[in-house]
Amino acid sequence: MTRHISLRARVLPVAAAAGMLVPVVAGAAPASAATTPQVSCTSGQAGLAAKLQRDITAALATRTGTVAVGLRDRTTNTTCTLRATSSYDSASVVKVTVLATLLWDAKKTNRYLTSRESSLATAMITKSDNAATTSLWNQLGVTKVKGFLAAAGMTRTVPGSGGYWGLTQINVTDEQRLLSLITARNSVLSDNSRAYILKLMGNVVTSQKWGTPAGAPSTVSVHVKNGWLQRATRGWRVHSIGTFKGGGHDYTITVLTDGNSSMSYGVNTIQAVAKVIHRDLIPTATAASRYTPTTTPKEAYVAVPRG
Repeated sequence: MTRHISLRARVLPVAAAAGMLVPVVAGAAPASAATTPQVSCTSGQAGLAAKLQRDITAALATRTGTVAVGLRDRTTNTTCTLRATSSYDSASVVKVTVLATLLWDAKKTNRYLTSRESSLATAMITKSDNAATTSLWNQLGVTKVKGFLAAAGMTRTVPGSGGYWGLTQINVTDEQRLLSLITARNSVLSDNSRAYILKLMGNVVTSQKWGTPAGAPSTVSVHVKNGWLQRATRGWRVHSIGTFKGGGHDYTITVLTDGNSSMSYGVNTIQAVAKVIHRDLIPTATAASRYTPTTTPKEAYVAVPRG
């Protein structure tokens, strides 16, 4: 039986006038501003870029590890970036790319997902099930994943080799590109495919709703996928990507981290950034208390080579 899913520096702002892009950058680590990548923001809303730049920088001021950040708000034409092209081991964040590849590939032959594929996709996204991901990854093959990445313009993403999908190399620029494709009409993913991805990301189990949703007002719709992975070098990789709509805004957030001493430490770093972003974009709303960091991952560890 098939599931019927249709697949058809600190620098002063150069301008402060509303409607004009306002670029602002500031050091994420002021003590070494000459060599440390800087938070860079632009906005069509007067004062917003400077506020976001300042608050994201402050949120990271005492954090260790290496953090990359991406924000885009369509409503105010606002973007913020930090280490936008730096590569990270994907861990389970790549599962959204796997699902997008599956839907993109099915669309090419104008077919629906099978009941098996639908069940695997649901487990992969809502529960972050590794076995389901491996099944779909092996079914698609790296060639099809690369095909989707090329079609999506995710030119810096490199699929993991040897079946190690959790070691796919990802970056903020490409993850934000993926979220943009999921949240707006385009020629790569059909409208129904985009809705299906968002539905699953909106139904992630409660224990995995930490990360970028932290601080999101209760009036804002939340769609999220997280990933975590511990390795012998550079400690824990902890990532979160999310899409948010409501309160007069339509925005996406990506935060990638490594060099964390524990999973919880990485989660707290991500949530510190997310909270100031939500607050700065929608300052009049009360933050929801739905999202709590977890110190006990429910997902089985992503497979990686030994050593």
